[in-house]
Amino acid sequence: MRQWLGLVARLVTGGVWIYAGAVKLPDPYASVQAVRAYELLPASAAEAVGYLLPPLEIVVGLALVLGLLTRGAAAVSAVLFVVFIIGIASVWARGMEIDCGCFGGGGYDPDAQSSYPWEIARDAALLLASLYLVWLRRSRLALDDLLFRRTTSPTHEG
Repeated sequence: MRQWLGLVARLVTGGVWIYAGAVKLPDPYASVQAVRAYELLPASAAEAVGYLLPPLEIVVGLALVLGLLTRGAAAVSAVLFVVFIIGIASVWARGMEIDCGCFGGGGYDPDAQSSYPWEIARDAALLLASLYLVWLRRSRLALDDLLFRRTTSPTHEG
């Protein structure tokens, strides 16, 4: 049962990553602007993060959906969700009103304060799913099972 739950965690979390990256990929400058809106990084770092984040999200998502290098992809996913939770909590605490930019967009949003708790809850749930995948080791219908089969060790004669 745990491995089937792992499959669901992989597909949901991976699907979210693929979608988040895919909607930002066509307009990388908007992604840069969304990162800058948090006012947490120097301009050059915000630009690098803004350009690199969408492809990274897609790669992590594909790895999770396919079950390829699952534990590593889940660990990267968990780190990203921790960073996003901290970022959203930071703008909330500073009274800023910006769209999280999680699925495109970003910048000023007059209704953002009411969205922050839901965004943090969503990211916390996906963080837990990512941590579950790190802990689980194996899940159903994963390429990892084909590529990294456990074999019995041959008998060594001395």
